[in-house]
Amino acid sequence: MKLVMAVIQDADAASLMRALSDNAFDVTKLASTGGFLREGNTTLMLGVQDDRMEDLKALVRKTCRARTRLVTPSVPMGEQGEGLVADPLEVPVGGAVMFVLGVNEFIKV
Repeated sequence: MKLVMAVIQDADAASLMRALSDNAFDVTKLASTGGFLREGNTTLMLGVQDDRMEDLKALVRKTCRARTRLVTPSVPMGEQGEGLVADPLEVPVGGAVMFVLGVNEFIKV
């Protein structure tokens, strides 16, 4: 058995939760905040049997997609020069990050 922690973009959370439920995956949803853009993310915790890991990965790949977002870099006040214009940058966001951990024991009370 594996413990999977999947960090996904909030925009993909509802559709992935529905797909997981339709495919009989038990999941716990946690609200989280990303460090780079400081935007809301969703972290999902799942206990998954080894033989179902490929099914889970396929669902995540199908449901969670990468996007791009325009962000304006912030420059500390002391470092701003006259006439400095902070042009927006296009950065990739989204998709999913999955951490897969081995489980020594699973107890459901």
